[in-house]
Amino acid sequence: MPAMAHPLDNPAWSALTTSQAHLARGGALALRYDGDHAIFAASASHDPAPLAALGALVAASGAAIVAEKTPLPMVPRTVIHKHRMAVQMVAEAPAPPDPDFTFLDLGDADAAEMLALATLTEPGPFFRGTHRMGRFIGIRHEGRLIAMAGERMRTPGYAEVSGVCTHPDFRGAGLAGKLMRVVAGRMVAQGEMPFLHAYADNASAIALYERLGYRWRADINITVLAPAG
Repeated sequence: MPAMAHPLDNPAWSALTTSQAHLARGGALALRYDGDHAIFAASASHDPAPLAALGALVAASGAAIVAEKTPLPMVPRTVIHKHRMAVQMVAEAPAPPDPDFTFLDLGDADAAEMLALATLTEPGPFFRGTHRMGRFIGIRHEGRLIAMAGERMRTPGYAEVSGVCTHPDFRGAGLAGKLMRVVAGRMVAQGEMPFLHAYADNASAIALYERLGYRWRADINITVLAPAG
């Protein structure tokens, strides 16, 4: 693989070797997130030894998602369960938060409801510890959590907006966009550039992100690897 030109070309590796090293499992050549937090894995390069280490990691600990700008070569001891293209978008000047918008900070006490909402709406892989990867905020209606957004991968200078979802009964009110404005504003306030991912064929999501100030940065290969045999 060519030398990485940008830390977001291989965001999981960048995060797991810097800001989120405490969540890393593996060794010097291949890493993955602790299974309670995320399912992403990455190798140091596409040379034979790192790919073999990635294969051994998947074989030992289960399926993983590799998200990279460069297409992933064959990884020993694994099979490709799924491959899709995504777009990676960054916001140098995200839309500012609505000053009249009311939201709640979410934490461990809300974890079960957050997982249930993510399971229902499928904003992307979400596990029982995903909410601990960054700050999450949400909206409640009559005591029920109906929408949320937060932070996932993080590397110096960049933070990923993720976990954005709204209960089907409350869609159409612009809640996702309002939450994302707050999340991005917090990132900018601490010197980070927000980034996010969307499947390349999800035109409605991409259009929303563009209205919020995001622009395309790169096409990203999303590869789901499973242990062979």
